[in-house]
Amino acid sequence: MLELTILGFLHEEALHGYDLKARIQGLNGHIRPVSDGALYPAINRLTKAGLVEQRTEPGSGAAPRRVLSLTEAGRARMLALLREPKDVEITDGQRFFTLLAFLRHLPDPAEQAAVLRRRQAFLDAPASFFYRDGKPVRAEEEPDLFRQGMLRIARATGREEKAWLAEAIAALGE
Repeated sequence: MLELTILGFLHEEALHGYDLKARIQGLNGHIRPVSDGALYPAINRLTKAGLVEQRTEPGSGAAPRRVLSLTEAGRARMLALLREPKDVEITDGQRFFTLLAFLRHLPDPAEQAAVLRRRQAFLDAPASFFYRDGKPVRAEEEPDLFRQGMLRIARATGREEKAWLAEAIAALGE
């Protein structure tokens, strides 16, 4: 998801590495902070692959700053990642939020709706954090107060997300 996040933010505008890191931190929050040890090697890989360009401009202090921008190949790669997300990017809530942050860049509403439908299908499948005899445990069946809370919160969040997905798919004309 780091690759998509970098390409997505650079699709919106050219950024200094520090600004890019701040935007990624804002999107991921405290759950998945990005370290310099992950970000800068990823930028270097994307640059070597011809997906990102770097130019140097004078910094506000003594050190020059690298400005990163997206190439046409980078734009194509970003669109491909949005069109065909991996299953884990559909099923993991934080990764799905990263897709949502950039899904507007897909120019075809039918392609946008297809991604949303995949998430919708995942949410419609019976699931739980806990299973008994191979069946998902519902909040009403869970005696542990704290696990019950997890299940109730997940159910409420899922209900809202399903409602939004239905609205968004309808708004896309699908």
